[in-house]
Amino acid sequence: MSSEPIPPSAKEAASLPPPASSKASNNTLLGNNQLWTSPLDLFSYRHWMSDVDPQQSTMPLAAFCFMTGFIDSVSFTAIFVWCGFQTGNSVQLALALARLFSGPPGQRDTSFHIADQQALTSILTFIAGSAIGRIGDKMGAKTRAWLFIGTFIQALFTMAAALTAWKSGQGSVAEVRGNPAWTNALTFVSVGFMSASMGLQGIMGKRVNTQFATTVVLTTVWCELMADPKLFTFNKIVISRDHKVIAIVALFLGGFVGRAIIDATGAAAALGVGTGLRLLIAFWWLFVPGKQAAAGKS
Repeated sequence: MSSEPIPPSAKEAASLPPPASSKASNNTLLGNNQLWTSPLDLFSYRHWMSDVDPQQSTMPLAAFCFMTGFIDSVSFTAIFVWCGFQTGNSVQLALALARLFSGPPGQRDTSFHIADQQALTSILTFIAGSAIGRIGDKMGAKTRAWLFIGTFIQALFTMAAALTAWKSGQGSVAEVRGNPAWTNALTFVSVGFMSASMGLQGIMGKRVNTQFATTVVLTTVWCELMADPKLFTFNKIVISRDHKVIAIVALFLGGFVGRAIIDATGAAAALGVGTGLRLLIAFWWLFVPGKQAAAGKS
């Protein structure tokens, strides 16, 4: 059975890559992870309203964890209250309530200690910040638009915390737990704005749904890390383990850097730096590849 020779043009065409499909081109940015995409694509509606790929969101989520340590270093150094870790604040309020029944009647401590007031402020504003995060459910919790806007709101909260801490005129470092450095009304407002930023960050991190969990409380991350069946598999990358390690290290570094800035320039300046970092993270979300782009590359 004879076969006709294939014309050179047909051979040439067969060797060419298949044309890009319309589906692959729908994702307007970072289809090839290049950061020089034109402004027309960067600011297009399609790009902003498309979802990021959670598997390629490692760096901004690690930056979220860094900010947890950074912000908490400010609040704990000044008043021994964690703006991001609400477990301790909840237990503190439970102990305050139990104190009302401690001792014989007539000799009980019924005062509302300032440390308990600060813990309650942190809890309530954390909840309020988390409630704002539900806006993302309407826009799309993984869309670049919401991740940018939500992180920008976090930056505004952090800026407000910096301004109120600065205007309060109080110090930044408490030497003993019973004598907090912050006691006036403006510092309560600062604590509230810091906690609100952490609440918003927590629900945003949770909605992205990765190994970083909420990016706020890492107790679960520690437990899951130690329970990981591939914890000691060192000859290959294990995302379930490695991303948890990144989260823990980032939070640790955030706390270290935050305290170093506080010692050098004070809490207000540290929160000012935190504001700038949150703005950088907000714009960072615009460059995270989308799911379609990631699939198109594989």
